[in-house]
Amino acid sequence: MQLRKSSKKQAKIKLALQGCAGSGKTYSALLLAYGLCRDWTKIAVIDSENNSADLYAHLGQYNVLPLEGKYDPETYIDAIKVCEKAGMEVIIIDSMSQCWDNLLEYHACLPGNSFTNWQKVTPRMTSLIQMILGVNCHVISTMRCKQDYVLSEKNGKMVPEKVGLKAVMRDGIDYEYTIVFDINMKHQAVASKDRTNLFTGKSEFTITPTTGRLILDWCNDGVTLEMIKGEISKAETLEQLTSVYQQYPEWNQQLIADFSKRKAELLSSNEDVQSKTTINYQPNFTRINHADRTINFATTACQ
Repeated sequence: MQLRKSSKKQAKIKLALQGCAGSGKTYSALLLAYGLCRDWTKIAVIDSENNSADLYAHLGQYNVLPLEGKYDPETYIDAIKVCEKAGMEVIIIDSMSQCWDNLLEYHACLPGNSFTNWQKVTPRMTSLIQMILGVNCHVISTMRCKQDYVLSEKNGKMVPEKVGLKAVMRDGIDYEYTIVFDINMKHQAVASKDRTNLFTGKSEFTITPTTGRLILDWCNDGVTLEMIKGEISKAETLEQLTSVYQQYPEWNQQLIADFSKRKAELLSSNEDVQSKTTINYQPNFTRINHADRTINFATTACQ
């Protein structure tokens, strides 16, 4: 373990949208995605909602990858890999809830002890979460919420209103995302979690591409791999190179080749300097006849 200075790195946003059916999760996700990349052809929707993503084709030429009834975590992982390989900048997973329903059904069919059987379920979901967090794309995950009705007063009358409760997903899933937006039936969002502080304390608002651009600016504000490579190449001493190495330990594995190359260059440069500045003291006597005296000058030559 080693202490280091804190530094914000550029990142790909991992965002969740949760709400009841009809709250506008897919539509809001598409608007967010367009704000993040400004290119519909770089957006892919992993669709588990019976091709509902095609309903918004009028927005632009985004890509759709239907799961066709296969909702296990391994299928989701393969779909994310396909999107990443195709060069997508934003991946929308619409939705994650079908995957969790699939795992719950799988768990219910397992024989034996229900508690110990979770050991066969949890690692599979964890693998999917790790894939989402590690993929080099922006990811927007939608999640359905359980529905309930409350009575609200409107124009002097009490009318039932649909509200969302807990998301249909593994407990604690919100901890994995940078931002979690809750969307109500008026298609308005509020941040229930926000590590960017862009929406903390903000009242309900409608998601637009501008929302995505705000998030993109936050993502781009920080240290990048290229910036660190620049610091490595500018290091003029081994002490400076070591300082860079210690400042960004989380990047060391990715930059080991760059550190090794620069270290070799510095060592080679130091050897050249030392060989050129090696001092050999050799007496050089010069005889000068001046009047009746002979003067001996002992000088030292630096070679």
